[in-house]
Amino acid sequence: MADSNNQLRVRLVTPERVLFESTASAVELPGRTGHMEVLYGHAPLLTELGAGDVRLHGAPEGDAIYNVSWGFAEVLPERVTILANDALKPAEIDVKRANEQLDRGHKLWNEAGDSEAAYDNALEVIAEAEAKLATATEKH
Repeated sequence: MADSNNQLRVRLVTPERVLFESTASAVELPGRTGHMEVLYGHAPLLTELGAGDVRLHGAPEGDAIYNVSWGFAEVLPERVTILANDALKPAEIDVKRANEQLDRGHKLWNEAGDSEAAYDNALEVIAEAEAKLATATEKH
């Protein structure tokens, strides 16, 4: 149960590890179709995540940012569970690899031809790389 300060219980997990499990007053999520903010008492929601930052506000450890790449978030009035395919702390992002991924995405785009699926794949690779680079270069 959440505490009397209307704190959300937040859990961020990937297939490999748990990155965050604590409370927060607000959580910003990179939804597949746009960003959203979740506060205590939010209506239940299941949403697909895109590539971008999960921002935790008012956590006991202080505000935190995690870069996520795709996944899902379950929002309940007192709890947010984030299941990400991949998630990194800003310091864990390898900028050189993210730039290489961005180059690879542009190459895939240029080679997509008439394939809508190939364009979609290229856009996902580009979006993930751009989100990592934005997180890595943001002042925290």
